[in-house]
Amino acid sequence: MSDSFAQLVAILGPSPWREERSLEKVEEGWAVRLPPEVHRVACSYGDALIDDFLFIYGPQTLKKKGVWMSDYVEGGGSRHILKPVLPRPGGMLLWGHTIEGDRLFLIPNESAGNWTVAAFRRNWGDWHETKIGVEEWLLGVFRGEIETDWLPEWPKRHEFELSDSD
Repeated sequence: MSDSFAQLVAILGPSPWREERSLEKVEEGWAVRLPPEVHRVACSYGDALIDDFLFIYGPQTLKKKGVWMSDYVEGGGSRHILKPVLPRPGGMLLWGHTIEGDRLFLIPNESAGNWTVAAFRRNWGDWHETKIGVEEWLLGVFRGEIETDWLPEWPKRHEFELSDSD
């Protein structure tokens, strides 16, 4: 377990899921290898709405949401999302959304060997990129250290609403 993920667990608590979960089928279907931090976050906290605001995709929803967004972007549905989205080869990973309609992505950076958080901020009507990964970004968000202009103040104790869709 990474130090960042251990800190995230200290903030959010243990995974609300009781069973072991995996992204292997998604990776196989898309012929992509996602970073270990995506596996940790998506399998532990994915397929859940956190504090009635942030929905993180996991094994149940990642593929369906990615295909939808990929087709939407490919069809010219957004003037702000200009890069392809997985399952398109080399595409960004759509990994979550807010109840405000903000879409959260991870952009692969092959030369640096990492994936960094970006967002289409719906109410702002713009594209926002960072230079940090998903665990570090979530830590900053839940601590109230980053992105506070478009994300809420978070409670000290977090609540989860689990998705039951396949």
